[in-house]
Amino acid sequence: MARYVSQHTLACLTRQGAEQLAKQLPASGAATTRRVLVNLVDGIMLVEFDAVDRDAAEQWLASLRFHSD
Repeated sequence: MARYVSQHTLACLTRQGAEQLAKQLPASGAATTRRVLVNLVDGIMLVEFDAVDRDAAEQWLASLRFHSD
């Protein structure tokens, strides 16, 4: 499996909301989440995950309705 890092812009997310979002990622199943880093000051989230290929990674992000930068 290949490892990917995606960057996401967060708007008006509380600390509790960020924690809840980070907990949902590993449970999604199509990809294996390795690490989630959230910077609430800048409104940025980085997600490191493993997926079979780029298409699978993009489909996984789309299924979560995550807009990636």
